[in-house]
Amino acid sequence: MDIAAQHGADVRLEWGGEGVGILGRECAVLIIVDVLSFSTTTDLVVSRGGRVLPVRWRDERGIAEARGAGAVVAGDEEWSLRPSSVTQIPSGTLLALPSPNGATLCAAAAKTGAHVLAGCLRNASATAAKALEIGDGRPIGVIPAGERWGVNMFGEGESIEFGPLRPCVEDQLGAGAIVSALTGSRSAEAALAAAAYAATDVPAALRGCTSGRELAATGHGNDVFLAAHQDVSDSVAMVSHGILEGQ
Repeated sequence: MDIAAQHGADVRLEWGGEGVGILGRECAVLIIVDVLSFSTTTDLVVSRGGRVLPVRWRDERGIAEARGAGAVVAGDEEWSLRPSSVTQIPSGTLLALPSPNGATLCAAAAKTGAHVLAGCLRNASATAAKALEIGDGRPIGVIPAGERWGVNMFGEGESIEFGPLRPCVEDQLGAGAIVSALTGSRSAEAALAAAAYAATDVPAALRGCTSGRELAATGHGNDVFLAAHQDVSDSVAMVSHGILEGQ
């Protein structure tokens, strides 16, 4: 028996790409949580009637295919991975969104055969409700994406290296918010995330954590502000034919 798969729990939690691989074998639903910033940006796009095409990090072929499919690639227009850049994105836009964490994990999760949702603090309860609906009583896996050591998403003039996983406050809390809204038995990992969420001043934690301070230092504090909003969205982003669409 694979102990890491957290057998016996209805709601399970594991980090990053390894978590997708472990939980994707048995969970009917995988919820990818990348609060700063992929999942938050995706919620804002979907809430306005747009769609998001997740693209693996540094996948030039994937970006070319996205353009061929009629997608606008983040950075080609005013829209980017930053949540504040998409608050006025037009309905109907298909935005190709590369990121080393959330987008890469969504693409990997879609290959497991599970239903894949992108969740964040903004749509935690709506995402949990949809997961319970489509899970049909089978286990649900929550995947906090984490950050990557060495990756500077928004800094200028700095090299970008894809380093090892860095577990992070914002995704622990986002995962905890979703777990808190899910019913059923919880693995120890999932229960701990829910307890951390219940005991934390979430906006203050996002401002004070490493990722939040990095964004603020590069002039993107409003992205942290948008990401810290809790249950303000009833939109659910689910992968369908490789694209995150509103449900």
